Amino acid sequence: TPGDDFELAAGCLFTEGMIRSREEIVSLDWADDSEAEHRTVQVELKAGAVLRSQETKRNFLSTSSCGLCGKTSLEAVYAPGITRPNPDFRFDPQVLCSLPETLRPAQTLFGQTGGLHAAALFDPSGKLLALKEDVGRHNAVDKLVGWALLQGHLPLSNCALLASGRGGFEIIQKSLMAGIPLLASVSAASSLAVQMAREY
Repeated sequence: TPGDDFELAAGCLFTEGMIRSREEIVSLDWADDSEAEHRTVQVELKAGAVLRSQETKRNFLSTSSCGLCGKTSLEAVYAPGITRPNPDFRFDPQVLCSLPETLRPAQTLFGQTGGLHAAALFDPSGKLLALKEDVGRHNAVDKLVGWALLQGHLPLSNCALLASGRGGFEIIQKSLMAGIPLLASVSAASSLAVQMAREY
């Protein structure tokens, strides 16, 4: 979904383990040959990040499909560099249950279309910090993580993420890459997502 394109590119590179910090991005801009209807984001990376990206053994375009497409094996699904999030983070259960009510009115594109997912970041009091929307739920998370990366807010060790769709494996992994200790979703979690959450 158009919008927040630089955040999407940066977030995808980060959550896929291709970059480890904002400093590994040399430049982030529109490609010279981009047309208004089909904009292409061009990212220049530092040498170490380029080498790392070549080791991922994944050829892909960022699409609205699930975030696992293009992986060559189940082992390749796990992004490099995942660490355990903040073990001391606590969130009041009543506040947690109120997050969908806060999320829904803030979903402006969903309100217009009825067809977009959202990823929303909350502080421990339940205050909405940021929200990104996309037709792909993992793209919405990448936009949110990319926003945090470009703003210098990573790791998000004292935040909760609410995803408007299913709590799939790729959403868990992207949250962990960003250091988010709590992920909630308004729909069911997959078994692989539950397994990864328990591991970390």
